[in-house]
Order: sequence, then structure tokens, then C-alpha cells
Amino acid sequence: MKQIEVLDTTLRDGAQGAGISFSLQDKLNIVSSLDKLGIPIIEAGNPASNESEREFFRRLKDMPINASISAFGSTRHKNSSADSDEGLIKLLSAQTPYVSIFGKANAEDVHSVLGTSLEENLRMIYESVRLLLGEGRRVIFDAEHFFDGYLQDGEYALAAITAAHEAGAETICLCDTNGGRLPSEIYEIISRLKSMGFRLGMHAHDDIGCGVANTISAIQAGAFHVQGTLLGMGERCGNANLSAIIPTIMLKLNMDCIPSQKLSLLTKQARTVAEIANVILPANLPYIGKMAFAHKAGMHIDALNKRPGAFEHIKPEIVGNKRRILLSELSGRSAVLKKLSVIAPELTKDAEITGALTDRLKELEAEGYQFEGADASFELLVQRELGNLNEYFTLEKFKVIEEQVTGKSRTASSAMLKLSVGNQSELTAAEGNGPVDALDEALRKALERFYPAIVDMHLVDYKVRVLDSKSATGARVRVLIESSDGKNYWVTVGVSSDIIEASAIALVESMVYKLYKDEKYS
Repeated sequence: MKQIEVLDTTLRDGAQGAGISFSLQDKLNIVSSLDKLGIPIIEAGNPASNESEREFFRRLKDMPINASISAFGSTRHKNSSADSDEGLIKLLSAQTPYVSIFGKANAEDVHSVLGTSLEENLRMIYESVRLLLGEGRRVIFDAEHFFDGYLQDGEYALAAITAAHEAGAETICLCDTNGGRLPSEIYEIISRLKSMGFRLGMHAHDDIGCGVANTISAIQAGAFHVQGTLLGMGERCGNANLSAIIPTIMLKLNMDCIPSQKLSLLTKQARTVAEIANVILPANLPYIGKMAFAHKAGMHIDALNKRPGAFEHIKPEIVGNKRRILLSELSGRSAVLKKLSVIAPELTKDAEITGALTDRLKELEAEGYQFEGADASFELLVQRELGNLNEYFTLEKFKVIEEQVTGKSRTASSAMLKLSVGNQSELTAAEGNGPVDALDEALRKALERFYPAIVDMHLVDYKVRVLDSKSATGARVRVLIESSDGKNYWVTVGVSSDIIEASAIALVESMVYKLYKDEKYS
């Protein structure tokens, strides 16, 4: 079976995405997650950029990981020698088994960006690779702007990668740096080149939404090496998304790239990286998104009841995800039963509780509740109807205050509340970054002495929808809150004519769900 080599560049190219900033510990944690997934090569960054990066490389030496680390840099500067080039010296100082260096493969960029001759650029490529190879490194040459350069001046683009190959580069990685090329173009060009004896790789960006498709086309054309970021993070529109590429290689192309037993960890590790990066994953991401295997249409749900693989291209468990049945005002007993089969598999379609739950769902949805994106609230609803749920605590009253801070152009939010746990009461207050955050802080502060595990959870996302715009300020609102304890994610819902009350309902539900799950699996 053909083996495809995967290089993850989340820590280098991914870190260039807007809003992405990794601490040293973040980087170490991401390396750990990528290693658990079985990524063979992790591009850790550029040791020439700053001292923090160099410290990161020093720390990596002590990490017990199976992955190989690659340092990233550029070819030597123009009109200088490779052995005295500061960037190459720092690249070598990282002492990584792999080094990735980029060089210009577009003749126009050589003149306009580097400001040097075509011949000097070829020498820069050759001499840089030779130096690194002579120091015992395995060299990956990233041919920057290769495809654009090939279409403008194919002869020179070939000369650039030939220089790297003749110098001893192990892999020639062709870069669609601007992310504007089509899969057909990628396939055609790599098909032409594969007879030249190069070990070819692909580095794609996603500026026209073809990053994954271009990577797959490159493999089909003969590429052995692919690069990307686990979540598609990166500059502009991002890089090719490895969370889609890896399972496609293994499940659709029937090739190897990570150990087969690791594939079921994909969703978990991708979401772990998202948590570290503080990014919210789109629900519709292929393979790993919360809605990647979600079903709402009654016909689809009925088909799933009859054949589990209906309307799914793979079993979600293969990539560590799960099937979701979405409930809406259109849901009938078949949809409810399918949803119930996970929570209470003993229930039948004709059971009294099934009908009661169906009726209760419709009552709540008439009030504005929507459970298609709030699995946690639905599970709590079922357990309450079955009499299986300990409510853990009661929120008796609360008050949220927003005050102007003296001498500053901002407001401060604080929350006061009283709750009871059994026959014990707790009165507390907390400040927060906005009224919902203040209420969240106060709830967790009040519950901490009763349920210490509550401190592990935090609010991940908050959504508000006005349900009846005709009612203006009197409209009801639906609040969806996504929470996490660092291991799992869940969504709860609250509805009220008051946005703070709706938020409080959803927050209480989120904490009850956390406590319920901890108790269930303890």
C-alpha cells in the first residue's frame, strides 16, 4: 500500500492566521496532540525568527515523541555564502532531523521580490541545500509560487526545483502559495513532473476553496508528500485542512499516512488543537465537525432506522465522531425514537414515554425552544421525563448589574445570586466581562465548594436569536451556550423574553449536564 508522508505546519504556517497566537506551552501541547494522532513530521517553526522560537526548539529535544521535528527557514541571502548565512546557521542550531527551506520558483518574484538574478537564485537554492545536507539534515525544499511560476515560465520553475534536487533535497514540495490554482491544473503539472525522478510533495492554500481538492489531486498524480494544518488554519483563507486530507487519503484513496489505529483519534485531537488555539470549529467541517454526521429530514432519519449507513459516506466512529439526530418542529416519533436510542435504548416507538416526549418537544418548540443544536438539553429533558436526573442545585434568584467605571469609557458587569444544594444555601457575587460572563463566574464560584469539578468547565460560544422580530423589545430570545471541560463539548438552550434569564437557563443547564455526565461515568 502506498505511503503518503504528512507534514503538519500548524505551528508555523497555521500560526500566521489572523487571531492565532500560541504561547510556548500551547506549542508544546499542540506537538503532543499531533504526535498522539500519529503525524510523522511536525514543522515547528522558524528558529531564526526570535528567541522564543529557539527556546521552543530547545524544549522539544526533551519531549518523548515519535514524530520527527522539522525547522523552517529560507535559502541563503543573495550575494553571500551559505556557511556564513545567519538564517541557515540558526536553522542548523535547532538540531532537528528535518529542515524545510523555501526558495523562489517564480522568475518574476526573483526579480521583483528578491531583487537578484535568475542565476544567483539558483545558486542560493543549490548552496543552501548542500550546506544543510552536509550537516546531516534531511532537506525538504518548498518551491514557493511553483505553479504560478510554472505557468508563466516553466523552464525556470523546473530549473529551480532541479537545483534543489541535484543538491540532494529529499523532497521537492511544490507550493500553490497564492491558493489560486485548480485541481485539474495541479494534476496535469505533477503528472508531467513525476517522470523526472523527483520525490514530489504538495503545499496548498485555500484561497478559492480548493486546498483539500488540490492536495488530493496531487496525490493522485503521483505526489508522495503533503503539507497542511490540522484545522486549515493559516494566512488569508488558510492552508489545506489535514483533518479532511488524512481520512480521505486513508478511506477514499486506500493509502497509508498515519497508523490506522490512530484515525479514530482524529476528531478528539483536532478539537483539542482548536481548544488550544482558541478557535471555534465550523459545525459543518468534513469528518470532524459537530454536524458532519447530523440528520434532520424525516425521510433520512427513517432510512437510518432501517439501515445505519444510509446518508453517511463512512461510519462516524471511524474518525472518532458520532451521528446526531436533529430535532425540530418537523420531528415525529421516528426522529424522537432515533434520538432516544442512544439515551434510552430500551424505549420503543409505541412506548407511552416516547409519545409523551414527542408531545413535550412540540410544546417547548412552540415556546421557542430548538433542540437540533442542543443535544445536552435534550438529554437532560429525557432523563427528567424518565425520573433519572438529580438536579444537583436550584438557582433561587439572581441579579445582574452593569455599572459605569469612574474615569473610564467602559462598563463593569457583576452578578449576585443565591442557590441551594440540598438544605444548604450559597449567596455569592462575581464580576465578569459582560453580564453573561459575570453570571457564569458567579454560578461556578457558588458551586465550587459543593462540586469542585465545576471549575474545569468554561463557556466556549454564545449565540442569541430573536424569535419574533415583530414584537420588537418584547420579543422572545433563544440562547445557545456551548461549554467545554477541556475534554468534551456540549450545547444547552434557554428561552425567555429576557435575554439574561434565557442565558441563565442555558448556563444552569450546562452545569447540570456537566455534573450529570461526571456522575454517570464516575
